[in-house]
Amino acid sequence: MKFVDQVHIYVKGGDGGNGAVAFHREKYIDKGGPSGGDGGDGGSVIFEADPQLTTLLDFRFSMRHVARSGAHGMGSDMNGRAGEDTVLKVPLGTLVRDEETGELLKDLSTPNELWVVAKGGSGGWGNMNFATSTRQTPRFAKDGTFGQERKLVLELKLLADVGLLGFPNAGKSTFISRISAAKPKVADYPFTTLVPNLGVVDYRERRSFVVADIPGLIEGASDGHGLGHQFLRHVERCRVLVHLVDLSAAEEGRNPVKDFDILNRELEKHSALLADKPQIVVANKLDLPHAREALPAFVEKMKARGVKVFELSGATGEGAQAVLDACARVLFANEEHKVRLKSRHLVPVSNEQETTTAKASRPKRKPSAKKAKPVVKKKIIVKKATSKKKGKPSPRPSPPRGRGR
Repeated sequence: MKFVDQVHIYVKGGDGGNGAVAFHREKYIDKGGPSGGDGGDGGSVIFEADPQLTTLLDFRFSMRHVARSGAHGMGSDMNGRAGEDTVLKVPLGTLVRDEETGELLKDLSTPNELWVVAKGGSGGWGNMNFATSTRQTPRFAKDGTFGQERKLVLELKLLADVGLLGFPNAGKSTFISRISAAKPKVADYPFTTLVPNLGVVDYRERRSFVVADIPGLIEGASDGHGLGHQFLRHVERCRVLVHLVDLSAAEEGRNPVKDFDILNRELEKHSALLADKPQIVVANKLDLPHAREALPAFVEKMKARGVKVFELSGATGEGAQAVLDACARVLFANEEHKVRLKSRHLVPVSNEQETTTAKASRPKRKPSAKKAKPVVKKKIIVKKATSKKKGKPSPRPSPPRGRGR
């Protein structure tokens, strides 16, 4: 699938239907009055953020999107049908900009988010809405309004937690294929990666994060040299950057420290926000003998700058877990802090684990004097037996009155 991350499109909402001018004509009904119905509303153009999409390729070949217009009103008080909405699905992380002004209109970064980009026009009123006591036969109606139209620029910025940076052939594709299920093209020549790749890393304790691999950067990438300059936007959303330094490049006459400084200058030229993101420096390709020999000098120079270096061999997987742990410490730092604070208050401590110091620091409770419960005497109610007089039988209940008697 071809990767497309920027397109120009035209969208327009449907026009509203016109109101009708009609009069009720029926046999034996004199002067039926106005009966023109209203026009239907036009449909709207709606964007939907689809998590399953990763490219704007569909918009490269279909750049004009117009919603359906509403139907016109008819006689006998019949209103026109409303036009159907046109729903356009875009990938997560799509930025919608106005082509003329460059203004950012919407950032679709929430899954299944809906946003109306071009609203349809309203339907017109029929002449039955204008009838009054002094104007009983209006011979005019109101037309529907036009739908909203816009020229837009759709720009895709992939949503990833970790971004991989490095010179061409630094081992980024090998590393992402080692830690995730992504299968990018891996070869022994520069600029193997032509499009960004995403991989999901299943970390410990049912945690996961997304890693983005962008094409290799070279000196002058921010000015348009190479391939990676047009893909730098995809790491602007990343929370941490993993900088892979190829130590085997020393054999080709390149200096690993100089490569590190060149890429950081290119990041700063592209965006100051991108240059301020936390970086994890990784010395890669340590499975090669000459790369292993160049490791001590590189570590010593980076240590003088206060930068910690992680050792990695993408081919064998050595040191990959340490790099993932470093990424997780940055990504889940706030979450672990909340868990620590929560456990401090909720986890009970047994009596055997309590120290005597902790027991002594507890404030002693004053013994409260137990109050005797008041004895409530139950009142005995004696009912007096009523004596019946002899000789006078109790009166019988009178039968119910009715018509049957």
